[in-house]
Amino acid sequence: VQLQASGGGLVQPGGSLILSCAASGNIGVIKAMGWYRRAPGKERELVATTSRGIARYADSVRGRFTISRGNVSNTVILQMNNLKPEDTAVYYCHADALRLPSRYDYWGQGTLVTVSS
Repeated sequence: VQLQASGGGLVQPGGSLILSCAASGNIGVIKAMGWYRRAPGKERELVATTSRGIARYADSVRGRFTISRGNVSNTVILQMNNLKPEDTAVYYCHADALRLPSRYDYWGQGTLVTVSS
């Protein structure tokens, strides 16, 4: 099973980026997909998740970021608008999947987002 994330890069404050993540392999039934991030010197934190069409956001990104499932199966998109320097972090894609009889957490390799002028 692989989660392949893409779309990171350097952007100026106020700019936008789109992160994409595609899961491949025998992942099972995906219950939820989302994004986490780890900023330099900080713990990993939830950014946004989506499950059964319901999205959940960190307070720090609500109103600026939008998470959605892609048109292609087993993909998730994070639209990031009005980016701020404090959004600088490595962003990790996550999938919560059910492969009977067990539940699994899968992580992507991370993609760096740098917000700087």
